[in-house]
Amino acid sequence: MHFSLLFLIITLAALSIFVWLFSLLGSPSGSFLLQVTFHFRTQLCDEERTVIDDSRVVGTPMEIVIGNMFKLDIWETLLSSMRIGEVAEFWCDIIHTGIYPLVAKSMRRIAEGKDPVDWHIHTCGMANMFAYHSLGYDDLDELMKEPKPLYFVMELIRVRKNEGSFTTTWAMSDKERLKVVPVLHGQGNKLYKQGHYQDATQKYKEAIICLKNVQMKEKAWEAPWLKLEKMGNTLTLNYCQCLLRMEEYYEAIEHTSDIINQHPGDYKAFYLRGKAHAEVWNEAEARQDFSRVLDLDPGMKKAVKRDLAVLNMRMEEKNQEDRNKYKVTQTNEADANAPV
Repeated sequence: MHFSLLFLIITLAALSIFVWLFSLLGSPSGSFLLQVTFHFRTQLCDEERTVIDDSRVVGTPMEIVIGNMFKLDIWETLLSSMRIGEVAEFWCDIIHTGIYPLVAKSMRRIAEGKDPVDWHIHTCGMANMFAYHSLGYDDLDELMKEPKPLYFVMELIRVRKNEGSFTTTWAMSDKERLKVVPVLHGQGNKLYKQGHYQDATQKYKEAIICLKNVQMKEKAWEAPWLKLEKMGNTLTLNYCQCLLRMEEYYEAIEHTSDIINQHPGDYKAFYLRGKAHAEVWNEAEARQDFSRVLDLDPGMKKAVKRDLAVLNMRMEEKNQEDRNKYKVTQTNEADANAPV
């Protein structure tokens, strides 16, 4: 059957299913959507029907909210044509599958226990200029370069009402994400001031994920991308301040280094990294970062002077402790070599 005809049939079926669902769940209002739970398997249209992703292998079904602008909107249409418990296979042309690699990246990262968007990129120098062109998975990179038709095998497990606003950022539109970012930012700041650093990190991280979901659709280093990058860096540095309070110094060094590699003029990133280096006894690195802070913003002189004084005191204490340990070691060795 020709695909356009098949798609028309699916769309009409979807409308009839919606009528059926609304008769079961109640008439739609502006305050509820349908949340569907399903398993899926994605395959290439080659002779081997190569499997790209399989939620059953991962062990966790997928959930989306119908009508809430899920990135891969063809899935909403396909799922809306199915009955609960049904397993169906669909062939989709590249006009509908071009966005799949971006969606698959987020789903894979969730399955791996990571953020849906990899907002800290482990590259440096000029490589960062091209980092956003890779999804981190070779097969998805190939699909991005050369979109292909795909098979989707789907099993509809559950359909339920979703009362009120659906606040999971994964299901939000880009407009909704940008609207919620300052709210999350403010909540994070409030939690930080209250000393709830772990909770604050979650707010900052969620805001960063919202921004990166939007930013990944912009062309790197152009004005809209840079605006979102600046907002993201501010949130990331707030996140790092929480890490310092939580004594997660090495993670703070990692994230601030990512910012410095891309934006070497960000004095706050150097300052926070210098504080983290000082806490893990990286004296030379801390002094170098603090020196760079003063080069970039002389107004930080008072804060840097205070931190250097603390660093000097801590290093002297550590050196004295090391000397004492050396004396004890030498004494023990002398006693062990003494004649009995």
